[in-house]
Amino acid sequence: MKAIKFLFTLILFIFVMLINTANAVERKDASPYSTQENNFTQADRERLIRLEVTMKEFKEAVDKRFEVVDKRIVELREDMNKRFEQIDKRFQDMMTFLWILTAIFVTLTLGNIGFAYWDRRTIIRRATDDAVARIEKEGKVKDLINAFRELAAKDKNIADILRKFNLL
Repeated sequence: MKAIKFLFTLILFIFVMLINTANAVERKDASPYSTQENNFTQADRERLIRLEVTMKEFKEAVDKRFEVVDKRIVELREDMNKRFEQIDKRFQDMMTFLWILTAIFVTLTLGNIGFAYWDRRTIIRRATDDAVARIEKEGKVKDLINAFRELAAKDKNIADILRKFNLL
């Protein structure tokens, strides 16, 4: 801001110098900076006073405008900070929601895998039990076990072996 004020002051100074140079040319002076005696009139004095007053008013107007711009910048900065806080809160809420969705998905996936494992194990157990029951009921193994049971009634060693394997 100070640099901008300095720039405006410099521009105004150059403007005043140009006006002085233009006035000197109108008066047919060779140069406004010459060592010759200047014919500084009352009109020149009044013109400089008016210019000084105008410059002072312009400077005050520029200062007021800069104050208004400074206030507006501060307001915009506060508004941006509020907006960023709102965006940050929404982002945190969205991340929380995504974590909840992830937890639900993981829970459903693990539940599905657990159910599939339990179901397969149960089906395999039933299938083996059914197969063993069918083999015992219909197959030659049933006849073999019955033959060994009859033999066990006569031989004590065979009876002990069949008891050991829960076949008697």
